[in-house]
Amino acid sequence: MKVTQTKLNGALVFEPKVFGDERGFFMETWNQQRYKEAGLDVNFVQSNLSKSAKGVLRGLHFQNPNPQGKLVQILTGEVFDVAVDIRQGSPTFGQWHGEILTGDNHKQFYIPEGFAHGFCVLSDTAIFSYMCTNLYSPKDETSLIWCDPFIGIDWPIKTPNLSEKDENALTLEDIPNSKLPLYKP
Repeated sequence: MKVTQTKLNGALVFEPKVFGDERGFFMETWNQQRYKEAGLDVNFVQSNLSKSAKGVLRGLHFQNPNPQGKLVQILTGEVFDVAVDIRQGSPTFGQWHGEILTGDNHKQFYIPEGFAHGFCVLSDTAIFSYMCTNLYSPKDETSLIWCDPFIGIDWPIKTPNLSEKDENALTLEDIPNSKLPLYKP
């Protein structure tokens, strides 16, 4: 398995070994020991699946307290997936990393606790799978606006299809400091 550390400390891209032939393919999507040896020592407690249409943008979401680390992967389709470091005091505060994930490239992206996460769908539909290190807690969730000029994400779509929650999300500047996680070196 190939592991790439992004410019955001702890945000990792995994490229698992895929064994395929004309009949299809096999790949291991999670093996706690193997991923621990590769630098990801976490326990997942919740697994989620979503399906979205082209142009849908979900995010940027985070929880604090009760932050969630997420190992994300696309089963079918293509998305542009983004992590934003929102940890107060982090040397990469406000910086982002984007990754194209597809059902064909089999990449997995780990977004650590303390980061905001979102994605937009580039294909007709996409089935998105992710495992979380903490349970979903609606009372702890905050939405960061997808087009925050301070962060400056270069999204590949300009007029996304957003939920009401994401349309009403806040800029990083407008989120109270008490809602933002703290950086722990």
